[in-house]
Amino acid sequence: MKAIRKTIGLFVIGCCLLTELNAQTSSKLEWGILPSLFIYQGDLTPSQIGSYRTMKPGLTVFVSKEIFYRISLRTNLAMGALKGDDAKYSHPDWRPERALVFRTPVIEISELAVVNLLENHKFQPYAFGGIGLSLLKISRDWSRFNVQFFSNDIKALTGLTEDIQRSVPKRIIVLPVGLGGKYPLSGKISLAAETSYRMTFTDYLDGFSEVANPKKKDYYFTHSIGIIYQFGMGARDKLGCPKF
Repeated sequence: MKAIRKTIGLFVIGCCLLTELNAQTSSKLEWGILPSLFIYQGDLTPSQIGSYRTMKPGLTVFVSKEIFYRISLRTNLAMGALKGDDAKYSHPDWRPERALVFRTPVIEISELAVVNLLENHKFQPYAFGGIGLSLLKISRDWSRFNVQFFSNDIKALTGLTEDIQRSVPKRIIVLPVGLGGKYPLSGKISLAAETSYRMTFTDYLDGFSEVANPKKKDYYFTHSIGIIYQFGMGARDKLGCPKF
């Protein structure tokens, strides 16, 4: 709980700093709230695009301040959950027999640089990237692991034993990168949608490694859609209003 309070506190501090900076300049400040879907990608799914069968709802909120022409600094807070389940997939045939499961809540704070890709267009695509910290509380379940099925697979048996004896991370560094777009609904309100992919440096996001593929890291990503509210000068530029 103490780490969660610190993370949310950092987000609030970041918001206050950007808001104060905006009060001293004429450039624009944006607040966003985007309901999100969290998708896990790792050892417990055969899909290269992640485990959509176990996706979880979440929420992304942020404050963004334009610091250079078409470049903004964004303080981002994402809250959700991740889950992976071998048994959701019937192929290959060993996967439902392995039947490993994990789940964890996720609270992530990140600092992102956002680049607007087009100028003077109603629809405004953007790209972003940065660094963040994710707080986790990983629970893992190997109770359905079919020992008899894997009786001749020494690597799987010894790997599971090693994983069980290893502690799981409570916090990880993430590198978020993504693409999004926003479309104005009024002079200050825009509809926004984005996808953000999180690169990590751990193979224990799902609590397992040696029993699966220890050479491959785990990842997660989010799909979000919601509303952005803009303060400051330039709020009406999205609607094609003339500049003087």
